[in-house]
Amino acid sequence: MDLLFLGLVGVATGVTTVLFGFGGGFVTVPVIMWVDADLGESAAAVAVATSSVVMVVNAGVATSATRRVVLRHLLGAKHLCALLAVGGAVGALLAGWAPAPLIHWGFVAYLGATLADVVLRPGFLRQSASEVPTGEGLPIRSSLGVPIGALASFLGVGGSVMTVPLLRRGGMPMAVATPLANPLTFAISLPALVVFLLASPDPPGAGTVGLIDLRSAMVLLVTAIPVIVLLRRRPPPVGDTVHAAAYVGLLLLMTIVAMGAGLR
Repeated sequence: MDLLFLGLVGVATGVTTVLFGFGGGFVTVPVIMWVDADLGESAAAVAVATSSVVMVVNAGVATSATRRVVLRHLLGAKHLCALLAVGGAVGALLAGWAPAPLIHWGFVAYLGATLADVVLRPGFLRQSASEVPTGEGLPIRSSLGVPIGALASFLGVGGSVMTVPLLRRGGMPMAVATPLANPLTFAISLPALVVFLLASPDPPGAGTVGLIDLRSAMVLLVTAIPVIVLLRRRPPPVGDTVHAAAYVGLLLLMTIVAMGAGLR
């Protein structure tokens, strides 16, 4: 039953990677917490580490299939990507030492804060066509790279929960903001993955490599990658306002799931 459940979640992460730029991170963290609950205090760290594998692969596949006209916005963002990577490594190191409740409830708190932000502040759910930038570049300051990367890898959210709202408020439509979140997630998750591979859970779990639940990661990836490839080739026609509203709805759903995992 665990494998079937993980397979269904893998399909869901494939969909969220393409439609919302999530890479699977904040979807997989509460699920892995449920699956690996027998690890006790290590469950939260293992969930964050396992999500880094899913995010690296999913974000890499999604980025490779993204239109070049969209990826052109990354020109000039080398400093931002480098600082995101530094932050990703720092956050992963901290996650290996942090107590499980801090990671778990920090995850819940961040999703809740993001949910409130995108609903209550103007500029996310609705956007006028005149606000959409026509040039290249990203509306995210390089100085935010380290804090975004560190918080993302520490909580396992991959960065998209932070970068999509920032890109959106910078004037980008969801059809541009969400695919751009994938390469930014990759920049954060790759160094974090290296750190997690060198760590070890206490107590050690069966089938773990470093802090990574290898079995769960493989099931999630095998079911997610075909979905990513299919949806990148044939993206569903979704209006910008509906797309933004669906992003908010998914945030709400995963906040509830994560809270439930913590009360288990």
